[in-house]
Amino acid sequence: MSSQAAPRRESEEYGDQILTKAVKAGRRTYFFDVRATRADDYFLTITESRKITNPDGSCSYDRHKLFLYKEDFAKFSDGLQEVLDFIRRSKPEFFEQQKEEAGQI
Repeated sequence: MSSQAAPRRESEEYGDQILTKAVKAGRRTYFFDVRATRADDYFLTITESRKITNPDGSCSYDRHKLFLYKEDFAKFSDGLQEVLDFIRRSKPEFFEQQKEEAGQI
């Protein structure tokens, strides 16, 4: 996969960007963006960007965006942790495989 991410357009800006973390995963890139509202409240946008190669050889990006607001941070975090704990208990080999692929073992 190319190291280039899809360029972000001005119309996609929602508040002041504080922090961005990009996670590359094959043909997908996940962006975790912390932004601030005009009232200086933080919110999070999680964007999945998937590279699509068109039949003519050109590339485009399919994006899906999730907005997470401050009043939902704790609930979201708890829910995510609960499902990840379940997966770790049910399929621990998956996480070991991921560590090996990343060269962490």
